Amino acid sequence: MIRVRTQLLLLSILFGFFGNCLFAQENSAWMIEANDYTNYTGISVANGRIGILPSAEPGKTKSIILNNVYDKESEFGVSKVLLGINFANLQIVVDQDTLSFADCSNWKQVLNMKSATFTTSCRFKEYAEISFTLYALRGMPYSGLVDVKIKSLQKKLNIVVNGQIICPSEYKDVTSDFRILQDLDARMPILQTVAKSPFGKHDLATSAAFIFEGETPDLKHNLKDIFTNELGFSKSLKNEEEYKFAWCGSVCTSQNFTDPKSESERMVIFQLLGNKQAVINRHKELWSELWKGDIEIEGDPESQQDIRLALYHLYSFARDDSNLSIAPMGLSSQAYNGHVFWDTELWMFPPLLVFNQKIAKSLLNYRFDRLEMARKKAQNYGYTGAMFPWESDDTGEEATPTWALTGTFEHHITADIAIAFWNYYRTTGDKEWLKERGFPVLKEVADFWVSRSVQNHDGSYSINNVVGANEFYHHANDNAFTNGSAKTTLQFANEAGKILKKESNPRWANAAKGLKFHYFGDGVTKENSEYNGEIIKQADVNLLAYPLEIVTEPKEIRRDLEYYESKVAPEGPAMSYSVLGVLYARLGEPEKAFELFKKAYVPNKRLPFGALSESAYSNNPYFATGAGGMLQTVLFGFGGLHFTENGIEQKNPCLPKQWKKLTIKGVGPELTTYVIE
Repeated sequence: MIRVRTQLLLLSILFGFFGNCLFAQENSAWMIEANDYTNYTGISVANGRIGILPSAEPGKTKSIILNNVYDKESEFGVSKVLLGINFANLQIVVDQDTLSFADCSNWKQVLNMKSATFTTSCRFKEYAEISFTLYALRGMPYSGLVDVKIKSLQKKLNIVVNGQIICPSEYKDVTSDFRILQDLDARMPILQTVAKSPFGKHDLATSAAFIFEGETPDLKHNLKDIFTNELGFSKSLKNEEEYKFAWCGSVCTSQNFTDPKSESERMVIFQLLGNKQAVINRHKELWSELWKGDIEIEGDPESQQDIRLALYHLYSFARDDSNLSIAPMGLSSQAYNGHVFWDTELWMFPPLLVFNQKIAKSLLNYRFDRLEMARKKAQNYGYTGAMFPWESDDTGEEATPTWALTGTFEHHITADIAIAFWNYYRTTGDKEWLKERGFPVLKEVADFWVSRSVQNHDGSYSINNVVGANEFYHHANDNAFTNGSAKTTLQFANEAGKILKKESNPRWANAAKGLKFHYFGDGVTKENSEYNGEIIKQADVNLLAYPLEIVTEPKEIRRDLEYYESKVAPEGPAMSYSVLGVLYARLGEPEKAFELFKKAYVPNKRLPFGALSESAYSNNPYFATGAGGMLQTVLFGFGGLHFTENGIEQKNPCLPKQWKKLTIKGVGPELTTYVIE
């Protein structure tokens, strides 16, 4: 039990003022409330397969993102993740007035992180009070639902409701339809739109239907335009009468189904003729299971909310049954083409491994399923073993745009993946998994690094001509993080071989021992052999201390920290300060760690929910990589957690002055709880 008495009053005032002034939201541990849509940035509602991005406008959503479904971004471009055909839009009309911002008062949106629901409510003139609650159904990964309530404020209120399927304008061969399917006494009115992706790689289909609690009103189909398919009904309400219905939809593609058209209909029929409340209850049950892994903070409501929002997004963007991974922006946008980078294994994977080993395993399966393509890439570049792509899509081939040198030279991704595999074994102790999946990856990656390194005249080893974590510097020799991650992988492969009693390549140990690091005269680690103090995009050298734990002496860790903190570019991504925060916490300086923890994400928060942008100067949320970084500061810094050969262990936790107590629940397979106060 640790009590911290050191004060950092100025920092507390600064960030408290920033949070209170910038975000007009209710301080709640589980719910974030917005009452102002000025400079609006939405928050994703996702289930690991689809991500629905709500709009500020009542009843509307901006887009649906599909996980691992790609077509080309342009005729000569690389792959880009696709938008789904969007079912989650409703139009409310009263006396020829259409619900819009202009006629809306008491506007409010609430994200309930505990149940993963997003509710928009407002007063429509003097007509009615209306609310829309959006679900990306956890139990039906290709499906979503909008629950609607309309309360009349008039003696007699005549409403018209139109459910809309909106197809992205770049899609081809768009066909919209409305059919009433019949089986004995079962009547199934289904709205549907099908289309081809921009360059014809995929067929996409979205079906939707109304779910009524009582009598089904007459339905009217309207093809508003080639991209907008509508199904509507009329209803008269008495004063104070509350009318409830739902609009459900399913989004399918040929990436996952041979007949996405029929499958999307079946999923909608399942909701239409099943028990709506049972579907919602299942969604909430699954989220309750996820939240067995949680972080609680006493004494700092803003940090509590921010940390939980980060964890909510990581849970939202992944599943334990998908064998898919997470792009830097998760399922919130098409940024970075929806490709998978090192962001997953180095930044998002560790918190998920702490709390949910099934999701972590699914992320690793994504890489294992592409191991053969990684072998081929290594061969294509004259190396042995496996060489994973810097940007990955559904194929496992390199998906980086050709102009970006990261795709050709940023090779540490291969080590990052192997390290994640080893940490999964260390956490679970699953020797059968290590034999079948872990060691095959570790072996291939170790073989790659042996072939990628060169032996110098003095017997040492170098890895030349790379792009490191600091992507401002090209053609680096002996980049610190590249060499460090390669060294770590080679050591882990040796350890795995010993556990499984498999013969290891003797060159693994030789290369691991011989890889070079360069230093300034005062002992500061140089980022690469030619580095001379330039501004860096993000932390590189400091990763040797965490997460690699190659540099372990406090004096050396501090020396590198003090040198490189001032070298990080202000426009760089959020993760650097998260790593520095972990290290200062481990050095026993929680107040400095807290300063960096806040610096890593507070400037990146966007109105009104606190969605994280990639940097302080960009506006491209939600940056799941940054969420992973800030969670690591809490778990592996303040919380003192470590991945070890004995599983997850706690060493020297600490608390900043601003927190009274930190509770980390559901850690590891045993669901251990750690309390620091």
